[in-house]
Amino acid sequence: MNERPTKMAAWQALGAIVLVLGACANVDGPLPAAIEPVADGPTRTYVAVVQRDWHTDICLRAHDVDAWVSALARGFDNAMVLCFGFGERQYVVEGRHDPLTMVGALMPNEATVLMTVLRAPPEVAFGAQNVVEVPVDDAGLASVQRYVRASLETDAAGAPRRLADGPYVGSVYFAASGTYDALHTCNTWTARAVRSAGLAVPDVLFAGSLMREVRHALDTKAPDGAMPNAAASQ
Repeated sequence: MNERPTKMAAWQALGAIVLVLGACANVDGPLPAAIEPVADGPTRTYVAVVQRDWHTDICLRAHDVDAWVSALARGFDNAMVLCFGFGERQYVVEGRHDPLTMVGALMPNEATVLMTVLRAPPEVAFGAQNVVEVPVDDAGLASVQRYVRASLETDAAGAPRRLADGPYVGSVYFAASGTYDALHTCNTWTARAVRSAGLAVPDVLFAGSLMREVRHALDTKAPDGAMPNAAASQ
């Protein structure tokens, strides 16, 4: 979501509070549950897990997505990849960066999903060291798209609610169906998207932890410890 490093510092300073709260947290909480794939077939394509400083996205190739997800990018020409990330609405959409808002993010707040349309591979946009590709079969591809859809607030006709243009060209904020809090962060949301794609990773709070879990899960899953691509091994 392109949040500033100041919020990362605030999270680290409040880490002890998060751990105490975590002892009595509901494991599902306000986010959609991961949609576990029902099959384990041959690799159909790849989805990318992307780290942007302390934030993470899940990215889908535009030619792989179904009609509903594809419609989210209507009006953006030459889309190659669609990236989705979760965030606290006041901070990222309304631009409220005051200490009270940052501390208030520990409690459940309205959330948003930022879609970023890329016209180049994620490795070009974010750097290969910040991208891990996860192989998915047909069931995993369908499940991760259902998870994205479940994460968006929709009207009676099933259309997502657009909040505002994103922070840069090719991005847009949508209203999220869930809420954001200290135990359900952008990275927790991405972890559930990854599980929906078929890779077993735990819920985590921080971007670096998630990227390590994804790489470890791929290393464990791949035959002879081989990684599926160069970016994943860095």
